[in-house]
Amino acid sequence: MSIFVIRESILMKYRFGHNSNVNKNDLLKLIINSYDEGIVLVNGSRNKIKVLNHNQASLAIKSFKIPNLFNKITYRFFRKSKARRSFEFANELLKRGIKTPNPIAYFEETTYLGIRKSYYVCDYLEYDFSIREVIKDKNFPNRIQIINQFTHFTFKLHELGIEFLDHSPGNTLIKDKEDGLFDFYLVDLNRMKFHNVMTFEQRMKNFSRLSIKEDVIKQISREYAKLYNLTSDKVYNSMSYFANQFVTQNEFKKQLKNKILFYRS
Repeated sequence: MSIFVIRESILMKYRFGHNSNVNKNDLLKLIINSYDEGIVLVNGSRNKIKVLNHNQASLAIKSFKIPNLFNKITYRFFRKSKARRSFEFANELLKRGIKTPNPIAYFEETTYLGIRKSYYVCDYLEYDFSIREVIKDKNFPNRIQIINQFTHFTFKLHELGIEFLDHSPGNTLIKDKEDGLFDFYLVDLNRMKFHNVMTFEQRMKNFSRLSIKEDVIKQISREYAKLYNLTSDKVYNSMSYFANQFVTQNEFKKQLKNKILFYRS
């Protein structure tokens, strides 16, 4: 971990990966100056993602929103920041043979109160589509083939003990190898758990964010059952249960949030 003093009370802590050819000083200056260059891909309430060309390299820079006071202190002293976790988890995935855009660096802007801003930088991946498009469109080319290969990919994650907690449709990017095979890349990496062995329940629950569509769940459960040596009914019933549970919990959270906003107004 290296440290750069921005102002007397503000420090920028950062770490670069070993496989990066990016000019470190130039990238540090870019981050400190709020990286005004580039094209905005995502401008959400929780983070912003920009893509820019830097020294003949295409980079994706994800900036996480400034946390509340409690989380500022938590991320400074008790828990790793989202940017640091993204960087470290990316390296761990690559070590285990799971594809993700090459991690370049992470940055943490800190004050005496804790972390203010954090940034994760990786190579920008030119992908063809995400699993979301495949799930949503029943007429997507090679849909069954892609879903089956995605199921094999997820099974490999589980066999390696990787529990990707944000295993949702937008977080698996896909490249078509044009030989009937597809490469799968994980993104949005800051929430993961690593196990020696994943239980059947953990595996089934890990599919809960992907889809509530019956045809998708049936296809995944059929393929997963072959790999895990169980009946497709057992896998389907468990997968459906957790998918419906996730939807119910999400609806409850939305209703609760709306009630809180109503009483505050």
